[in-house]
Amino acid sequence: MTAEDGLPPLREVIERHGLAAKKSLGQNFLFDFNLTRKIARAALPFNGRTIVEVGPGPGGLTRALLAEGAEHVIAIERDARAMAALAEVQAHYPGRLEVVEGDAMKTDWQNLVRGPAKIVANLPYNVGTPLLTNWLTEGAWPPWYESLTLMFQKEVAERIVARHGTESYGRLSVLCQWRSSAHKLFDVNRSAFTPPPKVTSSIVQIVPGVPLHDCHVEDLEKVTAAAFGQRRKMLRSSLKTVFAEPEKTLATLGIDPTRRAEELSVADFQRLALLLRS
Repeated sequence: MTAEDGLPPLREVIERHGLAAKKSLGQNFLFDFNLTRKIARAALPFNGRTIVEVGPGPGGLTRALLAEGAEHVIAIERDARAMAALAEVQAHYPGRLEVVEGDAMKTDWQNLVRGPAKIVANLPYNVGTPLLTNWLTEGAWPPWYESLTLMFQKEVAERIVARHGTESYGRLSVLCQWRSSAHKLFDVNRSAFTPPPKVTSSIVQIVPGVPLHDCHVEDLEKVTAAAFGQRRKMLRSSLKTVFAEPEKTLATLGIDPTRRAEELSVADFQRLALLLRS
């Protein structure tokens, strides 16, 4: 029996190679080829671009990316058990899949990826947010990638796209929207995975843009850490750790010092970060 792409069904591949998902690696496998192709199509077009995937495991999403026309996929995988299964995908798509055995958190992306690129991944849950943070705080901007199409736990996805004035809005929202646009595309039910996680997942797409008020990421992180670290407090109190005279600073920007962190827009936090530097 073969799947739509001419390769054996993923469930069979996993059984043959003994690839039981490891909780320590945050692994949850997607068997539904229609679903993985839907994720791949969300990142189109692929022409002329390198597609970077993190945590391919047995290659479910990898196969979908290649089936949807990706000319060059670089898959970063730290689980040595998955290499044999990925080698079968390489053989089926000659010259189009490059597998790198290693830790994505320690990868030198600038030297690995050449030319236009997109990142598409069902990220391991245990490294999803740290990886995203690294990609969003690249020194050079625009960065080396054109877009990020990523899967997260639904709760994290909602924090990524949250607008100010909402309960989910926080430090991650500001960081993701500081110099990018972020949108949630669709949810993925827990039953789609093996083993099923305890929560629903969501696909989020982030596209780099030009910031309204550019600032240093270190300053932005200091301001948001102070403001959201005590989010129930008024800004005139929560910002005392970063500004000597927070009320005066806020007044300079026309911001009411009695407001709370979730009431400030991303642009407001950018302006505060700029004042911190000056």
